[in-house]
Amino acid sequence: MRNHIFNRRKRSAAIMMLTGVFLTGIVLAGFLLGGEKLGVDLDARNQGPSYAHLFGTDWLGRDMFARTVKGLSLSLAVGIIAALTSSLIAFILSSLAGWSRWVDQLVTFLVDLFLSIPHIVLLLMISFAFGGGFIGVTAGLALTHWPTMTRVLRAEVMQVKQTEYTQISKRMGKPGWWMVVHHYLPHLLPQLFIGFILLFPHAVLHEAAITFLGFGLPEEQPAIGVILSESMQYLSSGMWWLAFFPGLSLLLMAAAFETLGRNIRRWMDPFHGRK
Repeated sequence: MRNHIFNRRKRSAAIMMLTGVFLTGIVLAGFLLGGEKLGVDLDARNQGPSYAHLFGTDWLGRDMFARTVKGLSLSLAVGIIAALTSSLIAFILSSLAGWSRWVDQLVTFLVDLFLSIPHIVLLLMISFAFGGGFIGVTAGLALTHWPTMTRVLRAEVMQVKQTEYTQISKRMGKPGWWMVVHHYLPHLLPQLFIGFILLFPHAVLHEAAITFLGFGLPEEQPAIGVILSESMQYLSSGMWWLAFFPGLSLLLMAAAFETLGRNIRRWMDPFHGRK
């Protein structure tokens, strides 16, 4: 039994290393790619996948592998910033909900209000309000993905608030921030981590969707949504690689991040480590 658990932990560690290397490679490759790799080469237009161009080239001779890697690094940055910000907002609001009844009612009202508005509409409105581009899209994603997590964390806070040790701390006059740090935070960390893992692929795919529709990142940036949008008019002529490889790479990155988070949780949580 102990060997079985140890083998599972070793397998989880190996998966974490592989996915970590994959995600780190995306970041480094996107940072190190120079303008010459993304430049126009009219002599290499419309070439299919080959050893020289793994993902082929587009109608301007641009290397699709370089554009895809650059787009993935942009999506990774947007997804991480948006997911972290949404998780932080959800934690702050759920913690405030445990302080007093009227604050809890206000937080519940805000959650219901944001959930009642169509998600894409609200995302586009916030993105336009922040001026669009990278900052606008990131702000829109961060400010629209927190309500569901807030509802989950608030329910956890309400349970912890009714426990005996929390009531004792309250009678002893402990301040609210002390109770948040010592009582709420230890219980909320697992949910925060899981929520962040779930929010990342959701945010990345939403960014690609609104960029594909022309409301996200600007066209001069090689974002995955921009690549997919531009490739639509060339698919009928048989240039399938323009959309296939970027779209598949985006899905693989989202799946890799989810796999990394799941195995980190299994590694850190003794209960899940025995499964």
